[in-house]
Amino acid sequence: MSKVKILLVEDHMVVRNGIKLLLESQEGFDVVGEASNGNEALQLLDNQLLPDIILTDINMDHMDGMELLRLIKSTYPSIKVVILSMLNQIHYVIEGFTLGLSGYLLKNVDYNELLFGLNHVANGGKYVSEEISMALLDQVISGENYLGLSNRSLPDFDISERELEVLKLIADGFTNVEIADKIFLSKRTIEGHRQSLIEKMKVKNTAELVKVAFQSGILK
Repeated sequence: MSKVKILLVEDHMVVRNGIKLLLESQEGFDVVGEASNGNEALQLLDNQLLPDIILTDINMDHMDGMELLRLIKSTYPSIKVVILSMLNQIHYVIEGFTLGLSGYLLKNVDYNELLFGLNHVANGGKYVSEEISMALLDQVISGENYLGLSNRSLPDFDISERELEVLKLIADGFTNVEIADKIFLSKRTIEGHRQSLIEKMKVKNTAELVKVAFQSGILK
């Protein structure tokens, strides 16, 4: 039986090496390539690398996982994409599967679930980690509509997914330095996102930014 060929796309080398060691300890997987962002992954594919599955994070410099997913599904539709991320927001899951994602796993999954999910995807299925599945079930039970929020509110201000992530952390009271540490970006990049949000939403300061975000339904 042929091995499942995996391309790892992860900007933290320690995390990437850990995943690689785990997968290569299994008889059914072969890590055929590694990249630290979407641009590097596309270069590997352009150089004739053909994995069965791309296992990618979302938050990465230069090109994030969602943009990589868009390009992969339009250029290499036979390659399956699985996201492995710390981000458990439902709107990322919905956006991903809308774009053709095959699996969404959180980085706190145990090794058995990660391996099961990848095997399931390799065999033609789709997989969502247990924590995400329970959150979606809670959404259905409570009647909340994350998809409607995502489609309705974000285009009004042309806010990117990364800016939305920063906005949520701003609303939670985190400083630029704290946000930078949480999502592994530089303080200057976070300052740029904050200023961009202020300009896009046509407000004067951070306090007004958060107020308008809640009033418009971008934040709840």
